[in-house]
Amino acid sequence: MNNRTAAILSSITRQYIARAQPVSSASVVLDCGLEISSATIRNEMVTLENDGYIIRPHHAAGSIPSDKGYRFYVENLNYVELPIEEQRLISHMFHQVEYDLEQWLSLAVTLLSQRVQNIAIMTSPKPPSCRFKHMELVSLQEQLALAVLVLRGAVVRQQLVNFEQPVTKEELRIISDKMVKNYAGLSALQISGKKTELSLNEQKVTDCIVNLMRTEDERGSEDSYIDGLYYLMNQPEFNSGSRLASLMGLVEQRKLIEAMMENQLNEYGVQVIIGKENRAESIQNFSVVLSRYGIADEAIGTIGVVGPTRMHYGRAISATSFMSSMMSRLMSDLYGREIQSNMKKMNNN
Repeated sequence: MNNRTAAILSSITRQYIARAQPVSSASVVLDCGLEISSATIRNEMVTLENDGYIIRPHHAAGSIPSDKGYRFYVENLNYVELPIEEQRLISHMFHQVEYDLEQWLSLAVTLLSQRVQNIAIMTSPKPPSCRFKHMELVSLQEQLALAVLVLRGAVVRQQLVNFEQPVTKEELRIISDKMVKNYAGLSALQISGKKTELSLNEQKVTDCIVNLMRTEDERGSEDSYIDGLYYLMNQPEFNSGSRLASLMGLVEQRKLIEAMMENQLNEYGVQVIIGKENRAESIQNFSVVLSRYGIADEAIGTIGVVGPTRMHYGRAISATSFMSSMMSRLMSDLYGREIQSNMKKMNNN
């Protein structure tokens, strides 16, 4: 595509995103500042239509971008970060809430939806599979101890362990040390299959570890957070009752995030899926902007935006990117603090 045609397509896309009205050749002339006639613009628009970049809803109407046109527009966007004032405001708001992951997730999805004026979604961070990180056995009675298991991703699980014979605190410490030495970094399957000579008490603790980890692995899909439905309902695309009803059904049945997650996500960076590029047919009238966040190899979640294909892509990309980075930094800090705190509590006991 030559520069002039690209400028015309960019103008059509930009104006349609801003006004939600088909764009005429006269509007393109005024917007582009190109020293060419409306007739020349119209000829270029015919070429763009024939090539599948734009659509004319009605014969006498102006043009709107197709999914292919939006894709060209997104691929040629100049990335601009959120204004520094907004970054500082968001950072300040995060530091005003309690040091808690769930509160951060709720705040993040609310702030993101406000900034993009569309639906924002998040899934809570989850490790690919449980991995043993650390453990302590806390003596409660002569034959009763509390197993405190720390998994990668700052996940802590506890379970009571009943022993056949009295066990001293020193014996519990030795068992804990052996568990850490033998099982650090392993999954439940790897631990259960590991050939290690174990005493009766050590086997009981190992069984407890495996059961806790299997339960964690079998937990349902990640908790999800969603906000901003109000903004989407006020978009002109949803004046149609059928499209709005379809969207509401997806949200109420908790199918929206499931449909979004059918898309194959890149490991890093922001990904934009436009219209029929979505794998799930139920969201092929929407565009999705997604990014992963979290701690690599420890716990990963997804954050993103859902809106009509007539989305302010630049804004959505910059806001999603910033929020993803913010959550990753906070999680990294939280992970380190939780591990230190748990170890300190265990040692005090």
